[in-house]
Parts: sequence; structure tokens; C-alpha cells
Amino acid sequence: MDNSRAQWGSKLGFILAAAGSAIGLGNIWKFPGRAYEGGGGTFVLIYLCMVIFFGVPLMLTELSMGRASQANVVGCFHKLGHKGWSWVGWVGVLGAFIITCYYSHVGGWVLRYVYSYAFEAPEVYGDPLGYFYATLGLAADETTHFPWVAILFAALFMLCNAVVIIRGVEGGIEKFNKIGMPALFLILVILLVRAVTLPGAEEGLKYMLSFDWSKVSFTTVLSALGQAFYSLSIGMAILITYGSYLPRTENLHKNTVLICTMDTLVAILAGFIIVPAVFATLGADHVGKGGGFAFVSLAGVFEQMPGGRLFGVLFYLLLLFAALTSCISLIESIVAFLTEHFNWKRTATTIGVCTVMFLIGCLYTCSQAAYPLKGFWIDAAGGVSFPAFCDAMEYLTDRLMIPFCALGCCLFAGWVWKPESAIREIEQSGVRFGMKKTYAVIIRYIAPLAIITILGMSIFGGITLS
Repeated sequence: MDNSRAQWGSKLGFILAAAGSAIGLGNIWKFPGRAYEGGGGTFVLIYLCMVIFFGVPLMLTELSMGRASQANVVGCFHKLGHKGWSWVGWVGVLGAFIITCYYSHVGGWVLRYVYSYAFEAPEVYGDPLGYFYATLGLAADETTHFPWVAILFAALFMLCNAVVIIRGVEGGIEKFNKIGMPALFLILVILLVRAVTLPGAEEGLKYMLSFDWSKVSFTTVLSALGQAFYSLSIGMAILITYGSYLPRTENLHKNTVLICTMDTLVAILAGFIIVPAVFATLGADHVGKGGGFAFVSLAGVFEQMPGGRLFGVLFYLLLLFAALTSCISLIESIVAFLTEHFNWKRTATTIGVCTVMFLIGCLYTCSQAAYPLKGFWIDAAGGVSFPAFCDAMEYLTDRLMIPFCALGCCLFAGWVWKPESAIREIEQSGVRFGMKKTYAVIIRYIAPLAIITILGMSIFGGITLS
């Protein structure tokens, strides 16, 4: 082990940081809508199975690779003796870079809405869609202007990330998550109590606890798999990087189960907040998912909810903590690679990459509504197309880069490094790993097949499952 390398200061710090990397916006604004579409409790049950049979083994694999190598996501393959597989790490770093470019700006929108509900709630309620588009540079008369409001808040969001990263692993990332993650769970509990006590919320609760198998299809199962897959930060260079800061004494299997449990709990609690709240205020037909739902549709929920302005602020604070913890982990994986691979200084590297990612992200925000910026995309389903630049960025990461990186890690661990090597690393803490055969089968055969299926649906079906 490289004793000069940064390490987590405590077990709790690592668990909170790793859970924070996994808990992102998708847990809160995508999972509830997917659960509603998939039959409530039926989808939740399928999702739990996906986390147990795929999420835990894949996360465990990436963490064990990171700890065994004590290196960044590219150096990991060098240290483990297989330089030819370093392409997997390069895909992971590039994917994390592109994701951060736009994720940091979406985080800025979330920060904007914390301010909006605190000081401009009547304006949000008056025209939720118009308010959102105005933030992105499209006026009510359909004239466009530079989205300086969204850009300003994105800059503030990125600045917060940079300050944490500059302070290092233990002094920055770990300390922030020790505050941010408890705050996130506290806000979740407050919102849950408010949601389930709303008049009419019992119908939403009943739906989330029911099992409607008529809504289950192959696409539903793939949706649950994709949600679990992307939610846990698999294939994004994060887990290998975070695993590389772990001492050999840590119980990888136990920690992985704890992290997956926390991530899953947040998603399920979000479902039990949003679905009952929408049922009680707007009606079942208004349950949706994604940024449009979170920024536009939920305004009607908070407007009709007693104390809605306060709970609106709390909800967007919840989103803000989720966005920050995820974005910090993405930036750390990039900074760790650059500082170790090129021997650059941490502070200068952080400032440099955050600035570049923020500037590229400005194109993402501008292409949402203000300017007709186009990207390029090609797939088997639709051929060559020129989607909005913002969509092209997400297609590239969600449909290609993340699955390819995860598939590369699976194939490497299953057939090159071998499951036996991963198991030896898992048992370094002295605790026996009792699922050796099952783990080996999943990593060698089942997980790669599942990832290839996701890739196939994305490339040939034009479907994004994240």
C-alpha cells in the first residue's frame, strides 16, 4: 500500500461519502415516476431484486479493484498488471468529465429553486413552466436571452464543489458528507411525514404498497435494472477511486451492503413522499419523472400543500444535497486521475477542470431553450440525427459510456483479473465471504449479459434506461 496516498479518516466517513456518490437526483426525481409506472410496490420489489443481484456484486467488484490497486481508475489496471485494459478507466474518466459538465448545471438549477421557493414562490406558482423557461433563457413571448440566472447559480454550485475537492479526501469530501448526508436523511423524514399526513395521501400510499403485476413487462424489468445500475454510480470511475482510499482492514462486503441499502432507502422514501403528495394534490395522472416534473409539475403540489413554501425549500435542499454529494464524487475521480497520472497539483487541477467543465456545461444550459445548439448522434434505431446539444451529451454518457465502462469492469474482473482475485481482496479484512460461487457466476456471466442487454436497448431500441 502507498502510505503517502490519501485515505478515508474513518469507516463512517467512507460509507457516507460512497452513499453520497450513489444518492443523486435520479433517486429522488426519477424513481417515484418509474415506481408509479411499474405498478407501485411491484416495481419496488423488482428494483430491490436488481440491487441485490446486480448492484451489490458490481459495486463490490469496483471497490475491490480500487483497494487492491490503490490507484486511480486508469492506474488501477496498470497496478493490477493488465495495461491493455486501461481503456476501461479512460472511458470512465471521460464519462465522469462529460457527466459533470451538465450535472453541475442541473445542480445550479436546483440551487436556483432553493432561492426561488424562499423568496419568489408566488412567481413560481403563477406560471411554473414559464418561470422555469425564463431561468433557462426563454421569455413568455418566446423571445430568447442569455440564461445568466441559470449560469450564475451553476457557477455557485461548481464553486461549492471545488472548495470541497481542494480540501482533500478526509478534510473536504469526508467532512462534507458527514454533514450533508445526515441533513439529507433528516429532510427526507420531514418531507415523508408531511406527505403521508396530507388529506387524500392514503390513496398514493395504498398504490405504493400494492402489487399490480399487469403493469409489468420486459421493459419494466429493464427500467428497474437501469435505475439500480445508474443509481449506484457503477461504471462512472467513482467507486474504483473511492475504493482506492480504503485500508485493507475495512470489510468491503459489509460496507457495500450498507451503501446500497442507504441508496435504495432514499429512492424508496422519495417514492413514498412524491407519489402520495401528488395523489393528494394534483391527482394520480400527474405523477411524472425527470427535471420537468421536479421543476414544473411539483409547483402545483407545493402550492396546494399547507406550508408548501417551506416544504418546497426543504425539497430543493434535499435535491441540492443529493446533487452536491454526487457531483463531488465525479470531480474527485477526475482530479485523482489527473494528479496521479500527470503529477499535477491538487488545487490547480481542481480549479482548472472545474472551470473547463463549467464552461462546457454552459452550452448544455444554453441549448435547453435559449439557443438552437445541436449535437450529433447515430444509432441503429433512428440512424443519424442532430438532437439538442444537451440531449446529445446525455445520450453519449447514459447510453454508451457508462454501460461500456461497467461492462469492461465486469469482463476484466470476471475473465482477466478473475473472481478469485476479487474474493481474496474482499477477504483481506479477515472476514470470510460466503457467496463466492454466486458472486463468480454473476460477475462472469449474468451481469455482463444484463449490461449488454441495456446497451442493446439503448443502441438498437433508442431507449435510455437511466
